Amino acid sequence: MEYILVGLGGILGSLSRYKLGKIVAVKAKGSFPIGTFLINITGAFLLGFLTSKNPNNQIYSFLGDGFLGAYTTFSTFMYEGFSIFSNNKKLNAVFYIAISLVIGIIGYFAGYSLGRVNI
Repeated sequence: MEYILVGLGGILGSLSRYKLGKIVAVKAKGSFPIGTFLINITGAFLLGFLTSKNPNNQIYSFLGDGFLGAYTTFSTFMYEGFSIFSNNKKLNAVFYIAISLVIGIIGYFAGYSLGRVNI
């Protein structure tokens, strides 16, 4: 059952990433990969929120490992960072990689903190 939950979550996460990436790419023109950046930051935030709730194994398998695992994209992040670097835009590449890591950590912490608030 765990594999089915991860697989279904992964299908939905990858389709969401693909569609959101296309929408952002149409709207944002420029060399900064804003689509991947937004996807990874929102994914970090959502994973922080999810883990703050101590979900049961089935919910975590579906949402954490499945959906968010497929929604966020470390390989695309590395590819785009390297591509920027290869195009002799070294400072832009360093900025993209550093800001993604810093904001990703902040996003995770913000999601975790928000999830811990009792409303």
